Amino acid sequence: MQHSPIRPSAAALAAGVVALVATGWLAPALALEPTPDEEMRVKTCERKLCTMVLGRAETGPDLDCDVTKTWDRDTLKKGDSSSVSWGFGDARCSVDLTLSRADVIGALTAPKYTVQVPEHEVKCIVEQDGKPKPVVARLAPKLKFKNGKADKIWINLAGVDGPTAVTATVNMAASLEDTIGLFHRSMLKSVNKFLHKKCGERYYADGRPKEEPDAVSKTAVKKPAKPAVTETGSAAAKAPAKPVEKSANPVAADAR
Repeated sequence: MQHSPIRPSAAALAAGVVALVATGWLAPALALEPTPDEEMRVKTCERKLCTMVLGRAETGPDLDCDVTKTWDRDTLKKGDSSSVSWGFGDARCSVDLTLSRADVIGALTAPKYTVQVPEHEVKCIVEQDGKPKPVVARLAPKLKFKNGKADKIWINLAGVDGPTAVTATVNMAASLEDTIGLFHRSMLKSVNKFLHKKCGERYYADGRPKEEPDAVSKTAVKKPAKPAVTETGSAAAKAPAKPVEKSANPVAADAR
């Protein structure tokens, strides 16, 4: 149940699935440019998940998404801590995410529920010394819910392959999270905010997207503009009408 959840950080790479529901978009000035359909794919997945969350329908397709997310270096650096820091450049990760509908509904409706996300392979590109390096992480996040809210999260990193420095950072971030909860609070906060606030703000229960605030303001009914008044306009309006001149020709006058 991911999608934005954690703040972009060194853990974001390891928690690619949990970070799937990211709530913000990156600026275009990146060394690794977002793919043309990146935002559309993430929004499509978000809409599928929110439809389940809001509609609570027990029958229907499971969650199945193919998504990609790009982070710039500055965004990743914001999650640095005294224990682990991001010492690389931009990063882009892709994942085929699947999650059963029964797990989504159970997590939101049961007093207690555990969601065990099937192991996923997260394929990434990470900039190291100005060069893109492939990194592949295998993880199976587990989330425990209480009364419809995420209460505990484990990244459950099964393994990561790639440059030594990158894999060491990912392993450390995942280990610190699962053992001492280094990013636990921010991850829980983001997951619950998405499920219980963002979905309702962005979609109706049937999955129809709500208008963005900017779109609403543009389509709002505009008040009719007041008629312009020229310098002579008001004077002309108040000026008495000129009397009709009488014709000297009686016939012409009768014709009028």
